[in-house]
Amino acid sequence: MAKSNILFIINPISGGKDKLTIPDLIDAYLDRSKFNANYRFTSYAGHAAEIVDETVSMNFDIIVAVGGDGTINEIGAKVMHQHKVLGIIPYGSGNGLARFLKIPMNTRKAIEVLNHFQVSKIDTAIFNDKVYFNMAGMGFDAHISSIFAKNKKRGFSEYLKTGLKEMINYKPETYRIVVDGKSYTRKAFVVSVANSSQYGNNAHISPLASVSDGLLDVCIVKNFPLYKIPALAYYMLSAKTHQTDMVEIITGKNIQIFREQEAAIHIDGEPFLMGKEINISIQPLSLQVIVPGHI
Repeated sequence: MAKSNILFIINPISGGKDKLTIPDLIDAYLDRSKFNANYRFTSYAGHAAEIVDETVSMNFDIIVAVGGDGTINEIGAKVMHQHKVLGIIPYGSGNGLARFLKIPMNTRKAIEVLNHFQVSKIDTAIFNDKVYFNMAGMGFDAHISSIFAKNKKRGFSEYLKTGLKEMINYKPETYRIVVDGKSYTRKAFVVSVANSSQYGNNAHISPLASVSDGLLDVCIVKNFPLYKIPALAYYMLSAKTHQTDMVEIITGKNIQIFREQEAAIHIDGEPFLMGKEINISIQPLSLQVIVPGHI
C-alpha cells in the first residue's frame, strides 16, 4: 500500500510552549508504514498559510497544524480549498476545536490519532470574508483578544489576568442580530457565533453546539453585574450555559449583526478590526479532519 505524504506545520510560539522537540516525538511515534513525514516551522504571522500555498504542486495528502486555534484557522482555510485532509496536534493556549473534537492534549496520543487516520467532515463558517472553524464574535472577548495579541507573554494565565483587568471598565454594546430573517435587538457583553461548543480550556459557551449539524449558534452574553462573574464561569466550565438566563442562544444558518461602531472582532481567537455590519454563514461539511472517533 502506498504511503501518504504528511506535512507538519509547527507554530513555535503558540501557547507559550516549546516545540523544538516535536519532530523527534513525531519520528518516535508516527506510523512510518503509513506516512512519509515532513516538517516546517513558521517564522511570522501568515507564514503557515504561505507554506500551505507552496505545497499546492507537492504531493502532500495530509497537512497537520501544530499549534492553537489561530494556527488551525490559518492552515485549515487553505487545506479546505485544496481539498486535502487536516490533522491537529494541539499546542495552543485554549485549543477549543481540538478539545471539542476530542483530540488528546498529550502529543504522543495526538500522533496516535493521526496513525489511525479516521477522517470526518466538519462544518466551517464565513465571517464577512474570513473562514473560521471554532468560534468568532465581538464584544468583550474580541476586545481582550486584541489586547492579548500585543502581549509578549502567552498562555491561559496571562489571558485570564488581562481579562480580569479589562472587565472593570468595559461597556456593553447594543446589537441588532438577524438570524435566518428574524431580527433581535440585544444589549450584550459578548456576541459569539459558535461552530463548536467552547472557546477552549473547556469553557463552553454553547454546550449543545455541533460541528456537523449545518447550524451556527449565536450566543448572546447579556449585560451582568461584576458579582455574577463566578456564576457565569461556573456555567461555562460545567457546560451549562444553555441553562442560565445570563446567556441566550439562537441557532441558524445565515446571520447578520449590526453594531454601533467599528471595533475589534475575533476569529478563532485572532483579533481583527471590522466595521459596523457583519455577515456570517455556514458551509456544511466542508473540511476533512482527522479525529479520534465519531463527532
